[in-house]
Amino acid sequence: MRGRGNMVLGCILAVLVWWWTCLTTNLSAADSPPYKPAGEMRWALYVTLSPSWFDPGEVVGLITPFWVLYAIHDALVKPMPGNLMTPSLAESWTVSEDQRVYEFKLRQGLTFHNGEAFTAEDVKFSFQRAKGSQILHDKVQEVEIVDPYRVRFHLTEPWPDFMAFYGTLASGAGWIVPKTYVEQVGDDGFKKHPIGLGPYKFVSHTPGVDLTMEAFEGYWRKMPYVKRLVFKSVPEATTRLAMLKKGEVDVAYLLDAPLAEEVKRDPTLKLAFSGGIGIFFLDFFDQWEAQSPWHDQRVRQAASLAIDRQALNESETLGASKPTGNITPSTFEFALPIEADPYDPAKAQQLLAAAGYPNGFEAGELYQIPPYFSMGEAIAGYLGAIGIKLKMRPMERAAFFSAWATKKWRGVCVCATALYGNAASRMSEIVPSTGRYAYGGYADIDALYQQQAIETDHSKREAMLHRIQQLVHARVRLAPIWEYIWPSGIGPRVEEPALMLINPYPWSAPLEEVRLKQG
Repeated sequence: MRGRGNMVLGCILAVLVWWWTCLTTNLSAADSPPYKPAGEMRWALYVTLSPSWFDPGEVVGLITPFWVLYAIHDALVKPMPGNLMTPSLAESWTVSEDQRVYEFKLRQGLTFHNGEAFTAEDVKFSFQRAKGSQILHDKVQEVEIVDPYRVRFHLTEPWPDFMAFYGTLASGAGWIVPKTYVEQVGDDGFKKHPIGLGPYKFVSHTPGVDLTMEAFEGYWRKMPYVKRLVFKSVPEATTRLAMLKKGEVDVAYLLDAPLAEEVKRDPTLKLAFSGGIGIFFLDFFDQWEAQSPWHDQRVRQAASLAIDRQALNESETLGASKPTGNITPSTFEFALPIEADPYDPAKAQQLLAAAGYPNGFEAGELYQIPPYFSMGEAIAGYLGAIGIKLKMRPMERAAFFSAWATKKWRGVCVCATALYGNAASRMSEIVPSTGRYAYGGYADIDALYQQQAIETDHSKREAMLHRIQQLVHARVRLAPIWEYIWPSGIGPRVEEPALMLINPYPWSAPLEEVRLKQG
């Protein structure tokens, strides 16, 4: 009997061991993703990557650095698919009744790529060293560390746009860098080897050639699908397409219309469109000088009427862009819908004659934001047809933005803005006279802009921002051209290029979502 009992007990124990092994194996499998990052995906970029884009603290009113930031870094709150203000490194946030204190609850247990723990110290440090969005620093009185995973931002006064600037791509102040590491290596050392909290780790950067990154399998949101990402700098569109056809890259950004048509004819390639965030416009730098022809509103109106926006749209972007009369995207909060000026060269010439320039005038230089030079040439041609003679001044992209900000240019610019947020943040660097790229301004518009910034009543604030947009349009302060949407080529290996998953956003993101086909 005892032998039989031992045998039964042994069987029961064996079954229990088997059951426990199966249970723990299944639990382990449930906790682990059903895949490992694999393969290498390559992009052909149309600009040269700047090392300053590797550092969120260097973001100064431009969207281009987020090309890299979405890979290497992460933010407390950021635009993501389905929500343009998604809690990320912050699990949640609250606002005090007087709207002067924002408290963020941080995710616990996260580490940077070098193993350092993420805490509130990094949040405070990252904000304090951020160079862009001066208004953020003006409005934030104190950053208080409540505990390692709670941080409070105390404002000088109620400011309804705090999250529009801090929680979107309007600035890099909410994108977090490791305090200890940056203090060890310095700002220059950080640009040489950035460390972040994002889905990809920095591997190498060859200036003017490429940037290589590798999947960070410990990324909190999800493990990336692709093992290695390579961003290649390829300024020539024809070269980008040639590399795509040869399989040297998987995504070729920004193809002009003839090349895009070529992609459409190739059964192995796909054409994809993205953008919707950047708006191109003419800025007349000399309008603030009484002796300049551009000082006369009729001359600026003539220039706007001289441009055939729809024809330009067809020739540049296969008709995908949306002509507009406002630099604020129609989807933004507080945006005022304004139709684009019609193409009317006859009326443009009448306005020039009425302003005292029946034969036109020498208008100096035309600065065109790189690399959209064919667009600039076309616009120079339209203006030349009514007698406004301009000379193209091509520049490299980094030099363009540095020179633009000096406020020393004269002539006309085919400029663009892609600031995120709402109508107030979009106009912040262009319209108020204090803006980084504003060469002048109007006292009444400046006063309205300052007033709306502290107005907590939503309807009153909307009325003020609409009034500003009306005045900018009526005075032809700028001549908006279009909401820019452009074609890219996608190679046969790509399952998911992650274009327009975040809408609006012009490039592949979030990068943990890009996928290559299996097999």
